[in-house]
Amino acid sequence: MVVKEEERLELFLKTGLDERTARHTIANNKVTNNLTAVIHEAGVTEGCNRKIGNLLYTVATKYPANALIHRPALLGYIVTAKIKTPAQLEAAFSFLSSTASESFELKGFEEACGVGVEVSEEDIERSVNEVFEQNKGSILELRYRTNVGDLFGHVRKRLPWADPKIVKKLIDAKLYELLGGRTAADNEKPSKQKKEKPAKVEVHTEIFFSDRPVLQCCNTKEVLDKHLKRTSRKVYTRFPPEPNGYLHIGHAKAMFVSFGLAKEQGGCCYLRYDDTNPEAEKKEYIDHIEEIVEWMGWKPFKITYTSDYFQELYELAVELIQRGHAYVDHQTPEEIKEYREKKMNSPWRDRPIAESLKLFEFET
Repeated sequence: MVVKEEERLELFLKTGLDERTARHTIANNKVTNNLTAVIHEAGVTEGCNRKIGNLLYTVATKYPANALIHRPALLGYIVTAKIKTPAQLEAAFSFLSSTASESFELKGFEEACGVGVEVSEEDIERSVNEVFEQNKGSILELRYRTNVGDLFGHVRKRLPWADPKIVKKLIDAKLYELLGGRTAADNEKPSKQKKEKPAKVEVHTEIFFSDRPVLQCCNTKEVLDKHLKRTSRKVYTRFPPEPNGYLHIGHAKAMFVSFGLAKEQGGCCYLRYDDTNPEAEKKEYIDHIEEIVEWMGWKPFKITYTSDYFQELYELAVELIQRGHAYVDHQTPEEIKEYREKKMNSPWRDRPIAESLKLFEFET
């Protein structure tokens, strides 16, 4: 690591970033430059508390590019603790994304972001009590299998600027007050009832590479015909390494399966670089991978990159949101882990489709 990178690492650590996140940030030139600029614009090169630092990091990674002229003003609100929660920051992004480079009235901006709105712990506790009273019957029935994410969402609708950590603390405390400690029955996994699957219309199609004369498929005939026409009835596989390190013995096995199957069936195998974060990859690893693939005796049909399909992937993501199968989530890695372990829905799961689409548009 050169001296410049060490200096940047020290700068990022001063804002409260943990070392792992800071080092990953340095591997991404775009985020590194953005975060460095944000720290200087905010005037916190000598450091700040972690709460402010996390908000600055969010600005560096998600600030709408069409409103850069207003970024210093937003940073002023952050360092003076007028904007101090992720929910307020999201609202600021949404407002500034719509405003773009045009001027705006501070009053309208502050109202949209909840500036000056103080939500006390007593206010949150009152809302939590109201939500529990409205849902008391189902909570008593489900006990600790109650979807806490739904309760969280109800409180958030009442108090959008409430501190989510305090909300969660009070919900957990209220659950304990109402239900007492967990019992053995609470810790038992509920028995899963098998859902009857609707009968599928099966289409029997001859596929020459099957080990049987007829391969039974459950796709529609139209989908199968479209696939076979596009592939000219050939087998297509891919070997998708990430160009962020050197290949190991596991990659040799993967090559044998991917290239070997294609060769055996007279098909084609792509070498697809899984560069989901292109700016963090190194050409050194790309050259190394191609050299090793050739040394192992394999020849790719084509060399492609995941980043070649980013626009298509983006459009598919938008379609999933429009269908109600995806949403924009703002949980931290720790919160995601906790909610998964407790089998709880995210508090953002029922976010309106229009809101997710708007957030997804400027966050990407």
